[in-house]
Amino acid sequence: MIAKLSAFVLVSFLAHAQTQQLFNGKDLDGWKAIGRQEGAPLMAGFGVHDGLLETTTGKGVLWYTKRKIGNAVIKVVYKMSNERGNSGVFIRIPVEPQNEDDAINKGIEVQIDNRDDDWHSTGVLYSMTKAMARPYKPAGEWNTMEITLDGLRTIVKVNGVLVTDYDGVSPVPEKKKSYEPDRGPRPVEGYIAVQHHDEACVISFKEISVTPLK
Repeated sequence: MIAKLSAFVLVSFLAHAQTQQLFNGKDLDGWKAIGRQEGAPLMAGFGVHDGLLETTTGKGVLWYTKRKIGNAVIKVVYKMSNERGNSGVFIRIPVEPQNEDDAINKGIEVQIDNRDDDWHSTGVLYSMTKAMARPYKPAGEWNTMEITLDGLRTIVKVNGVLVTDYDGVSPVPEKKKSYEPDRGPRPVEGYIAVQHHDEACVISFKEISVTPLK
C-alpha cells in the first residue's frame, strides 16, 4: 500500500513539475513589452500589482522572450474589470516581434473580448475561426483559457468548454478588415504574447503557464 501511494505521489509530482509558470507573480522577468512609454517606471501597457499581471496606461504587447513554445498547453487565467475588455493571447509568432504587427500578422491571436461576433469573440483565432461556444464568465470573475498547440492544430477551451478546434491547414475566411491578421501558414512553435488593446478596461492575469504535451 505504501509503495503504491509513493508511486502515485511520484507520478503526480512529475506531472506537476512539467508545468512551467511563465509569470512569476512578482515582476516581468522573462517578458518584454513592445513600445516603452518614455520616462515611465514600468513597461508601457503592463505592470505587476498584488501578484497580478495587469494592463496599465498605454497600449502594447508583452511577449515571453526565453523560448518559443509548441506542442504544449498554455494556461491563462484572467479577469476583466468591466465588460469592455479587449485583449488576447498571441501564439506561434515565428520571430522575435519588433512591433505589434509582427504578433498580429505573423502569429495568431486567441481573442479575449466578450462583445463582438462569433468570429471575433473570446477563444477564437481572431477572424479565422468561428466560436463553437461562448462560455466566458462576466466581468470581475476569473476565466481559465487553455490553448493546446498540437503540431499545427490549435484547440482552445474557455472554462473547460471547447471554443476552437482548428487543424492549422484548412481554409479560413479571407481577410475583410484592415486590422484583421494577414492569412498564411503559421509555424508549429513560436513566441507567445499577451495584448493590451485599449484602456477602457483593466485585464488582470494571475497565471500564464505551459505544460508540454506527452
